[in-house]
Amino acid sequence: MKQIYPRNQVSCKLVEARPETLRFLTDYSKSLRIHHHKGIAFENHLN
Repeated sequence: MKQIYPRNQVSCKLVEARPETLRFLTDYSKSLRIHHHKGIAFENHLN
């Protein structure tokens, strides 16, 4: 099991998102509606 992990792990660098990016993602997720009907998923974007 120990062979699949690298010996030297570099720490991750956190990336900061701009407020415009966060606003876009939250607005997109609010507008997305998924409806399931008879095994079929319908995706709708409400504007």
